[in-house]
Formats: sequence, C-alpha cells, structure tokens
Amino acid sequence: MIDQERIARAVEDILSAIGDDPTRGGIQKTPARVAAMYAEFFSGIDQDPRDLLTVSYQENVQDMVTVRDIPFASICEHHLLPFFGTAHVAYIPSGRVIGISKLARAIECITRRPQMQERVTNQTADTLTEVLQPQGAAVRMEAEHLCMTIRGVRAPGSRVITTAYRGIFRESAAARTEFLTLTSSGEGA
Repeated sequence: MIDQERIARAVEDILSAIGDDPTRGGIQKTPARVAAMYAEFFSGIDQDPRDLLTVSYQENVQDMVTVRDIPFASICEHHLLPFFGTAHVAYIPSGRVIGISKLARAIECITRRPQMQERVTNQTADTLTEVLQPQGAAVRMEAEHLCMTIRGVRAPGSRVITTAYRGIFRESAAARTEFLTLTSSGEGA
C-alpha cells in the first residue's frame, strides 16, 4: 500500500531542501498532488500482471498475433523521472489466445512501478510466455527517457529500443523478421 501522507511529507522536505517555502501559495498543495501522482504511477507495485491475463480462449490459431503501438509510461528507478513510448507485442499461440486488451493492461501493470525499460520488456515477454505457453513471444519497446533528455547529456528526441524474444522468436530469424516488419513505424500496416 502506498503511504501518500509520508510521500507528501517527503516532498515538503524536498521543497525546503531546494530553498523553497512549502507553504508558499503556488506550491502549498504540491506535496499532496505529488503523493497522489505517485500513488497512480506506482499502482502496479502490488499487482501481478499474470492476474490480468486470465481471459483466454481455446482457438486453433497457430499464426502470429501482434498488437502494436501500445502506449506506456513508467518511472526510471535511477532518477525517478518518466520514460514513455510504445510497446509492440506478438505471440504465436499453442491453442489459446488472450483477449487483446489484456496485453495492454499487463504492460500497464508492469510499467506502474519504478522500472528499467530492459526489465519491462523482459517481464512482459516472460509473463506472456508463462501464462499462455505460446510457441513464442516477442516484445519490442521504444521509449524516450527524461533522465537522458532533460538532464545529464540532454539528448532530446533520442529513443531507447529494447527487445525480448522467447520460444520460436528466439530460434527463428524469419519469425523475428516478420515481427520487426509488422512493428516498425509505417510498415506492416
């Protein structure tokens, strides 16, 4: 459970530490706002994404199922700054298909905790593999990281791309190529 009162006190301390007055009119309610925002951003901490993939259907489908351009936002665990972008997910069923909106819900759950993009990508592939036991699963995520674009090196517009392949996608270059073609911007549509 997220302790919003404790977060609000910590934000007051931060505001004081940077030399601002937490009672000043413009920021008086900021600690409570930040606490509510953190409660939303980190709502996935106490959730198990596998619980969100329970609606599946027995189908004799053996071709790739792909959902692309699933928007996501997460918080970098190193700087507590957002990173955001799109996720592309595919799997080749072994007799069971999942309700496609459940894929987006699982990604949201995984991203709603302090994270690294590499971990989000792998956790998504592992969760899908564990629950559906498909012939293979593939995940590709593209994101802009504010910890890189507004501080440090300040490289706005740069994007991090991560992939995770399980089963047939790891074994077959043709399966990986088809997935990448379907999920590349402007292609496969």
